[in-house]
Amino acid sequence: MKNSLLLLIMFVGISVFALGNEIEEPVESDSTQTPKITFIELGSVNCVPCKLMQPVMEEIEKGYADTVKVVFHDVWTKEGKKYGKQYNVKLIPTQVFLDETGTEFFRHQGFFSQEEIEKLIDEKLKK
Repeated sequence: MKNSLLLLIMFVGISVFALGNEIEEPVESDSTQTPKITFIELGSVNCVPCKLMQPVMEEIEKGYADTVKVVFHDVWTKEGKKYGKQYNVKLIPTQVFLDETGTEFFRHQGFFSQEEIEKLIDEKLKK
């Protein structure tokens, strides 16, 4: 079962630039203060593992509203494709975490659980 899911995720990732679905991209969070961490989700609203990330992103955005900015880019859209290239996305979903200076400090590919993201964020905020 794990191998089948992994193969599906890899297939979706390989297909990321081959497909060009025209879909509305969700709006970014618009926090007015400078976040300590920016959590960038690069995926698609039509990708199954990416859809599973939507509630995770919402919970992170709620739970860390003062310190974490959550941004989503649908890399299967014309507008979002540039972010897939900018962040060198090989498969989706991909999560990129930036510190307050905009420097990438962590990257993950595939579904990333809320618990694991919270551990990552909490550890980074301790430093």
